Amino acid sequence: MTLPPEETCESSETPQSFETYVRMRQEALLRSARRLVPDPVDAQDLLQTALIRTLGNWDGITDKSLADAYLRRVMINTRTEWWRARRLQEVPTDTLPEVASEEDRFGQHADRALLMDVLSVLAPKQRSVVVLRHWEQMSTEETAEALGMSTGTVKSTLHRALARLRTELESREREWHHVGEPAAGHGVVAAQAA
Repeated sequence: MTLPPEETCESSETPQSFETYVRMRQEALLRSARRLVPDPVDAQDLLQTALIRTLGNWDGITDKSLADAYLRRVMINTRTEWWRARRLQEVPTDTLPEVASEEDRFGQHADRALLMDVLSVLAPKQRSVVVLRHWEQMSTEETAEALGMSTGTVKSTLHRALARLRTELESREREWHHVGEPAAGHGVVAAQAA
């Protein structure tokens, strides 16, 4: 299948910097991601993950006019990884699982909001390592390559970041108990950060 001219990166202005490339191509790349996954939010996540993975290899792409093809391949591989991970987690059973109550869903939403707030106390480098390792589920080696650091630096940064998150969560838990606000549901976030 041949793409229309606006869908390729072949032009007289072939970008040399990754930032320029993303600025020029972001809409077309998002359209490609939306073709790979049906949910628009998942498409944005897919593109973001692919961009992070491509950034680590940008200097290795000698012919920048092939950057679109390279990035599409990264998106396809990432989507396949996600599909395989999801498939391994789903196990058919004879009985249906319990449906989460409104209270459970609210608690999960509150936990996510708390975690996003707590992440803001981390330094940008620490936050990047935590996000890539735990949310993006990248290996230590992939994280190191994506961020341009050694695997040892990734491990030590992750260790310090998780310790900082634990401390912050414990501090907030004490504050909630002291003020008299319920801390129910927030223990889950502390366990996830541990």
